[in-house]
Amino acid sequence: MDIQVGDTLTMKKPHPCGSRDWLVLRTGADFKLRCCGCGHEVMGARSKFEKNIRQVRR
Repeated sequence: MDIQVGDTLTMKKPHPCGSRDWLVLRTGADFKLRCCGCGHEVMGARSKFEKNIRQVRR
């Protein structure tokens, strides 16, 4: 999957704050994402996040 820094990802499941949109801050073997609703930042394995992506917006 071609995901770049600055893309907005829409996930299948919402974050506890209610937002499904995440901003990509870092890519590589893992992703660093920021919730567009509350600003919470998470970092995790690329394979884990790629399964849960619905849509990628540039």
